[in-house]
Amino acid sequence: MELSYTKCGDYEIPNIALKDTTDYQIGRYGRMRQKFLKEYRPGTYSHMLLSETLWEHLAEIDAACNDRLDYLIPAMAAREGVTEVLKASDQMEWVGRMNNIRQRAEETVLYELVYAR
Repeated sequence: MELSYTKCGDYEIPNIALKDTTDYQIGRYGRMRQKFLKEYRPGTYSHMLLSETLWEHLAEIDAACNDRLDYLIPAMAAREGVTEVLKASDQMEWVGRMNNIRQRAEETVLYELVYAR
């Protein structure tokens, strides 16, 4: 492998560039996964970082979490009878129940995807 160098003052710095230059959009769940890997799976984190697969993995986890939440929340609301009729008749009850559903769905997603493996 041949490397080229750039002279910067008295130092020669190798010209190294990343292969994957895609700009990944990492959201809340991707950042939570990154923190989990960094703290509890440092070997996996280092391997993924050095093999340039970390950012793609974090973007996939973030997208999967959001997709799973988009599926779980309406399904749980329908199963528990939280409908637009309830929203029209008793808004505070509807808000409380939807918040409860959202929290349970998020806990499920975190357990299944973010803090797994």
